[in-house]
Amino acid sequence: MQKDGGVLTYVYRVTKYDPADRDEHGHYTGSEDTVSDHGEVEAAYLQAVASFAGDTAIDHLVVREPQIPSLAHFGVEPPVDGFGLDGLFPFGPAGFYDGAEVSLDLALELVRIMLRDSGAGCRLEVEDTFAVHVGWDQYLYISSSRPCEKALARTRGLGLFPERMAVSPYAFEAGQEGVQRPGDDEFWSDLHRAVATGRAGILEETYLGGASRWHHLTRETIETVRAGLAPRARLAVWPRLSSDIDAVLGALPEEGLVEGVWQDEDGRMHSAIADEDEFPELSARIACASAAAIMSVYEGESAPLCTAVMPDNDGVLRARWRTESTPSDREWALRRSQG
Repeated sequence: MQKDGGVLTYVYRVTKYDPADRDEHGHYTGSEDTVSDHGEVEAAYLQAVASFAGDTAIDHLVVREPQIPSLAHFGVEPPVDGFGLDGLFPFGPAGFYDGAEVSLDLALELVRIMLRDSGAGCRLEVEDTFAVHVGWDQYLYISSSRPCEKALARTRGLGLFPERMAVSPYAFEAGQEGVQRPGDDEFWSDLHRAVATGRAGILEETYLGGASRWHHLTRETIETVRAGLAPRARLAVWPRLSSDIDAVLGALPEEGLVEGVWQDEDGRMHSAIADEDEFPELSARIACASAAAIMSVYEGESAPLCTAVMPDNDGVLRARWRTESTPSDREWALRRSQG
């Protein structure tokens, strides 16, 4: 039996925390630290993952919902250059994307990064078969289609404590209802028209959770931009930047958090998130731009024209993350339902 209602049958919480040291509410009261020792205990966690993978006959996993720290770093340990990804992928950090297939050895290195809580994060899964999720404070969740009795014994022998659970609290949960628009040929055809009529001018590509880049759109560059997007990227289309730099800077609020987006004289796109203490530096950078915009980062205060998520090369939308629906997206969904 592999699944029950969409959840893998065998789910285990694996930790270094002895259940005997928990209070009546399940809170740990023992002396174990909540950070990785970068040594024997960390190695035991990785050996446990390898054992469960072996019992499930898994030697490759797929990266899902990859992310890096964005506005703030909430990890217990200090951040690491390159978010811990430097040197892991054959073609650099660009190999860290939703849907990337990685070897078990590379998956274990990603688990190590997450155990150290100082860089990149993701889910590691084989659909309907196996999953590894790392939570806060050295809590590791392993799900399998098999009971993994040998791995359980091996994990206990390593000094860790596997506990059976109904479901991992880090298992993916679908967000808002509604149909997610794919970044398919129809989307790009609509984008061509929006750019040609002057309604659209820039594209925001969220290629990882917490990381995005901006693209200037013209009728001549749209297809080049499309070809260079990361797999399964989330897309947001925005109006053209303004060449009235004084007006853009005049729109800065007295306080709060904003994102400045600008194009320099060489045509390169830049962006920066700043609060009121950083407005002087942001203003100085935008003052030399050829065009710019200031956007609020607060929900509901700045909204794109439309959004989409890139499908795979076969046209299937397998990415599970979603974009915030805009009026244009809802109109598209209505046309789709009627057509």
